[in-house]
Amino acid sequence: MKIPLSSPDITQKEIDSVVEVLKTPNLSLGPKLPEFENKFASYIGARRAVAVNSGTSGLHLCVRALEIKDDDEVITTPFSFIASSNCVLFERAKPVFVDIREDTLNIDEEKLTDKISNKTKAIIPVHVFGYPSDMPKIEALAKQRGLSVIEDACEAIGASVGGKKAGTFGDCSVFAFYPNKQMTTGEGGMIVTDNDKIADLAVSMRNQGRDEGMGWLAHNRLGYNYRLSDINCALGIAQLGRIEEILAKRKKVAEYYRQQLGEISELILPPTGNSSLERSWFVYVVRLNDQFSEQQRNELIKLLRGEGIGCNVYFPAIHLQPFYQRQFGFKRGDFPVTEAISDRTIALPFFNKLDPETIGQVVTALKANIKRVKNNG
Repeated sequence: MKIPLSSPDITQKEIDSVVEVLKTPNLSLGPKLPEFENKFASYIGARRAVAVNSGTSGLHLCVRALEIKDDDEVITTPFSFIASSNCVLFERAKPVFVDIREDTLNIDEEKLTDKISNKTKAIIPVHVFGYPSDMPKIEALAKQRGLSVIEDACEAIGASVGGKKAGTFGDCSVFAFYPNKQMTTGEGGMIVTDNDKIADLAVSMRNQGRDEGMGWLAHNRLGYNYRLSDINCALGIAQLGRIEEILAKRKKVAEYYRQQLGEISELILPPTGNSSLERSWFVYVVRLNDQFSEQQRNELIKLLRGEGIGCNVYFPAIHLQPFYQRQFGFKRGDFPVTEAISDRTIALPFFNKLDPETIGQVVTALKANIKRVKNNG
């Protein structure tokens, strides 16, 4: 693509940090692991952080640490990356979907109560595209009903509600560091919690079920190889040291888009936040208004890609993924808000180094091809 959909912000500082580790014998389970965890916990404002090899792994370990198992139910959103519901299936529990709000694209907290049953064990709210869910309301409901909360903050590092950072509301939370995220470790994730039991179980399970002080071939519980190497941690430490700079750059790119896209009446732009809510810009997702069909949106993406502009659907509805339909019998019409939005979203190129001129090229192509798609009916 002439203009890629995403691109990590890597400087010489990150390169030097990785090279430094490569010159040592400690490529994994070395000193960079606790250093990254401690610095991340301090940044988020939590007692413990446990580094893992992906956000998906982090979500899985949270589900296990909370003893969610066969036939338990976990309420979550159908508008997300699929890992936020797959992590429930890993333990043979059942994801129960609640439709989303049209304004924030997050789970509709007003509809949560209707889906709570005697099998419900937890809620997994997702801060979609870095816009925080209404965590105070979700947290209050969970406490009232005796439910756990796993906060999926994989897309929301640096976001906050009322001055309290995303990732500090639930029993535990998970962040992710894939290369398209605000900060990256290449592959990686982080569990954050104030609960020592959850943290200790996660530390054990990420490393084949070994407890602290046990030998390499001793295993106290079922575990996994979900470790994050010191190479990845060194990259993460360097990125975390630049996090405010990175977030500010992304906020500026989002503002460039808002200024240039504001005159296109066919588009609905993403919410920016308000005086009590700070958004962390993960992707820039616009959506076509209700005049357009899913087929027209798909044609628009095809045309933009044909001009070398990276773009994609964000997100396809989880409940309409083939294996969810086969396993649970979901169908169109089950979650109408999610479906209407999912049919019309377009993720535009978004990364730290995008300048107004390049964004202008994207916007010009978008305008021309929206007109073309409309004229083609």
